[in-house]
Amino acid sequence: MADLIERLRDGLPEEAVLTDPDVTAAYANDMASFCAAGNPAVVVMPRTVEQVQHVMRTATDLRVPVVPQGARTGLSGAANASDGCIVLSLVRMDRILEINPVDRIAVVEPGVVNAALSRAVMAKGLYYPPDPSSWEQCTIGGNIGTASGGLCCVKYGVTAEYVLGLDVVLADGRLLTTGRRTAKGVAGYDLTHLFVGSEGSLGIVVKAVLALKPSPPQQLVLAAEFASTEAACDAICRIMERGHTPSLLELMDRTCVRAVNDMAQMGLPESTEALLMAAFDTPDPSADLAAVAELCTAAGATEVVPAEDAAESELLLQARRLTLTALEAVKGVTMIDDVCVPRSRLAEMIDGTAAIAERYDLTIGVVAHAGDGNTHPTVCFDSSDPDESRRARESFDAIMALGLELGGTITGEHGVGVLKKEWLARELGPVGLELQRDIKRTFDPLGLLNPGKLF
Repeated sequence: MADLIERLRDGLPEEAVLTDPDVTAAYANDMASFCAAGNPAVVVMPRTVEQVQHVMRTATDLRVPVVPQGARTGLSGAANASDGCIVLSLVRMDRILEINPVDRIAVVEPGVVNAALSRAVMAKGLYYPPDPSSWEQCTIGGNIGTASGGLCCVKYGVTAEYVLGLDVVLADGRLLTTGRRTAKGVAGYDLTHLFVGSEGSLGIVVKAVLALKPSPPQQLVLAAEFASTEAACDAICRIMERGHTPSLLELMDRTCVRAVNDMAQMGLPESTEALLMAAFDTPDPSADLAAVAELCTAAGATEVVPAEDAAESELLLQARRLTLTALEAVKGVTMIDDVCVPRSRLAEMIDGTAAIAERYDLTIGVVAHAGDGNTHPTVCFDSSDPDESRRARESFDAIMALGLELGGTITGEHGVGVLKKEWLARELGPVGLELQRDIKRTFDPLGLLNPGKLF
């Protein structure tokens, strides 16, 4: 331990090496439930690429595991420490190095907060679309590590679609540059996207080249109430089948609607079984909303309310943004899943989750990025009640099994981490799992980078 600290301090400022156990304990885990975390030996907070390289060379020489972290807003345990590890916090590498309106790229360090980047490029008439719910806290490095998504993915896609190139410090301290700054580029294997979603298990991202888009017009929002989940999901299928491209298409089930009402007294209709929100940021969003309103009505919507301006749109979206906070208030603790299924099977996923809630005698609310088929079943439980905690974990597994049965995937945007290791193996199958482990060994032969995650 003393040798490790001494070696780290040889290449890092004194204030960048944290050893007080009360301080290091605060870096032990992210926001996931039911994920074991160990006690880190030390937390390091570098500011430069060279300092990260020094950390990795030291870790390799002494055979000490390294757990990279961003803002620790993740929901799968991917940033959880292991006993005796070096926690490598990248939050101080927070510079926006370049915003280029001609090439439509931004070059950033991993500790840049998502919202800070979004505001910086907006000032230049540009747009960085990926917008996780934690965008005011989460970092770009963490977004890359877990391949994050957000509300606007139905039109604009997820983080992976905006990462053009990376600088990565490998396990032995070498610096690898992947990808490009150009609009096109297909030279060699696509190593860039191998790192996206790898949860820090292949290397440490220290710089990213990100694609930008022109800033879109202000979006307008529509809310539609339905008497059944099936009818709401029929409307979603009609919207997508007719070729519409909403900037947002979100669904709240009745549990979510009632939780938001209980917390914020927003006056949402508690008789509704499903509340669908659609938004367009096209040159004529009112016309698009009118067309979608017709489709919702044809699918059986009991009421359709289009916003007339940006202020009304924001009021409608506020209910969606409050959902997870409102569900936390139900029992104090939540376990958030992110199973993604084909859009055509979304109703089966939501109704199946309701049946699981009944089977385990739990409150489970479902909010969904409906345009992607990405559901967030959220299990509410009392963590001080052992039996209820057990049922919560079992219901979580039942939800993932349902997603796979419907042709889906165990994670659309939160990642695997510790929470879903067993389920990743089921989804990949033995051949896929073997090849992924081979890739891990190629980049990290000593198994030092974020051990115990993914598989």
